[in-house]
Amino acid sequence: MSSLKIGLQLGYWQAQPPTNFVEISQEAERLGYDSVFTAEAWGSDCFSPLAWIGAHTERIRLGTAVCQLSARTPTATAMATLTLDHLTGGRMILGLGVSGPQVVEGWYGQPFAKPLSRTREYVDIIRQVLAREGPVTNDGPHYPLPLPADKEGAWGLGKPLRSITHPLRADVPIFLGAEGPKNVALAAEIADGWLPLYYSPFRPEVYADQLANAKPDFEISQFLLVNIHDDLEVALAPVKAMLGFYIGGMGAKDQNFHKNLMARMGFGGEADKIQDLFFEGKREEAIAMVPTEFADEISLCGPLDRIKDRVQAWKESAVTTLLLTPTDPDTMRTMAEVVQG
Repeated sequence: MSSLKIGLQLGYWQAQPPTNFVEISQEAERLGYDSVFTAEAWGSDCFSPLAWIGAHTERIRLGTAVCQLSARTPTATAMATLTLDHLTGGRMILGLGVSGPQVVEGWYGQPFAKPLSRTREYVDIIRQVLAREGPVTNDGPHYPLPLPADKEGAWGLGKPLRSITHPLRADVPIFLGAEGPKNVALAAEIADGWLPLYYSPFRPEVYADQLANAKPDFEISQFLLVNIHDDLEVALAPVKAMLGFYIGGMGAKDQNFHKNLMARMGFGGEADKIQDLFFEGKREEAIAMVPTEFADEISLCGPLDRIKDRVQAWKESAVTTLLLTPTDPDTMRTMAEVVQG
């Protein structure tokens, strides 16, 4: 049996809560899926649905992909993590991400500056809470603990505290969602796993240097859209629609991490055209500009026999888990057989 694991990425809620996310998670557990992840953007949060899933399952690992740093202080995130880890019998995976400047400054009202150093401090504080070896302190500029007495508005009465609740596990896995080279290298340095947005098993060189020093048990859980259909172009349509939106409009004109990643993967010219068309209001044309080759490499789409063949490339890659997005039981069962067989 392949060592490649399979999981689910349920994402974040749209206009209304999905009606079947518990049943989907239960079916995944029955099929031997390793994990199920939930996300947040600027609507539903990532922890509440995960708690609900955890209450209705027994074995499947439960992860956030991702919990946004700016949504909570590091200690608040650590509290939610240790609480859910207790409630689910040690099944939590904490996936963290900085999000982007539009969300951080527009939704959370916080500056986006220095995401690398902010992430480093954030993770260190969480690990202190979970280790519970002493009161939590941090001398860094982003999350000073205790708050310095000379900070504007401070009363000067803060003192270092240790979690009242003893964490179930000091080593709850921490994954980082990262796209840029420096962010990926940071994940390999300080985290237990990485949550890429786009990864191609056919272009391992894109991240080879950043992952060179990752520890042997470092996990890479890759989001992967699956669509089984005899016509490849029809199957890839949802992938191209997603890419058109993320590369064209999910970010500012001069600062779009998704567009930059597409360029590093060899499609810079196409990425520029997609963004230009999107900002001109020509969304359908932007989607049509997404290269079939790029969409195909980062997904599993097309006829079933073709998908079976292309899974082999993922099994030979550095990826350890495929986080799939099928929502119907037939596709879930089929993919369990394909990946685990």
